[in-house]
Amino acid sequence: MTTATSSPLSTWRPLVDGIVLSVIVAVASDFAEPALKKLIGAQVGIPSVVIALVLGMLLHPFANTPRFVPGMTFCVKKLLRWAIALLGLRIALGDIVALGLSTALLVVLAMTLTVASGFLLARWLGRERGTGALAGVATAVCGASAALATATVVPDYKGKSADVAFTVIAMNALSTLAMLGYPLICVWLGLNAQQTGILLGATIHDVAQVVGAGQSVSDDAANAAVIVKLFRVFMLLPAVLIVGWWLARDGHKVSEEAKVPVPVFAIVFLGLCLLNSLLATQPALAGIYPPIRAGLLEASRWGLLVAIAALGLGTSIAAMARLGWRHLVLVTGTSLVILVVVTGGLLALG
Repeated sequence: MTTATSSPLSTWRPLVDGIVLSVIVAVASDFAEPALKKLIGAQVGIPSVVIALVLGMLLHPFANTPRFVPGMTFCVKKLLRWAIALLGLRIALGDIVALGLSTALLVVLAMTLTVASGFLLARWLGRERGTGALAGVATAVCGASAALATATVVPDYKGKSADVAFTVIAMNALSTLAMLGYPLICVWLGLNAQQTGILLGATIHDVAQVVGAGQSVSDDAANAAVIVKLFRVFMLLPAVLIVGWWLARDGHKVSEEAKVPVPVFAIVFLGLCLLNSLLATQPALAGIYPPIRAGLLEASRWGLLVAIAALGLGTSIAAMARLGWRHLVLVTGTSLVILVVVTGGLLALG
């Protein structure tokens, strides 16, 4: 006789193998970072987040099975968000204010032009308007998550499911390339830590790769990158609603069941920023708060490393080779638009 309710054990059991595999890759990467640095003899080694990503991608053929996928998905979708939320303890509200109004305006301008470029490129390439909406919002806001949210307000058309799947895969692939390449662009341009963080946070699609790219540069760059990226995440709701309204005004029917996910982890992140700002200035807590904060930040670091390992394990190199060239031009075009606008704006602002 079976019961209608499932036990916690039955809920977690399908996730265990994927989580364990992701943890193994993360631990191996953490040990490999100092070992590779010593082997190479360089002053700056390969960051553990990059090692975890590459090692995960190499193990994808082994990991891409029903045994591991649920746990890997949990790491990328759930663990990652709470690890990022804990990063709020690393930032004070003064850091957010220090970014300035000009940064916020630059990010909003870049996002607006990126979404518009998605529609224009889709028309030029002979693709559906919905395809342009998916690519534009995914690039402008937060990658795969934004693509899935946008799909709820894009009207049904032939091939919509394939376009959504393609956009999710493409955002993951381009974000991975950006995570590895954009820090080098920042060095080439001679940007300081804060400018580097702004560029990374304002241009890389997915949250995981923003964090990885920022941490591969410095803590200051990572802090600025996370702040800017979460500002973009908060823009998900207005971006999706505006795109839905734009499509509906042309006579397209938007699904009545359309829903936009609330970025709870971003709200928690800002709440912890506020908490950190308050507690860090209390002399009475000088011996209590710092070790608690340090422990939570270490948990965050491991959560991020495990999530990025899972991200690599779920990334198929072979699948990237089968993507259609017009779709690739579309998502690459929107990615270049946001990169050029943000980079130009930063150089103009000095």
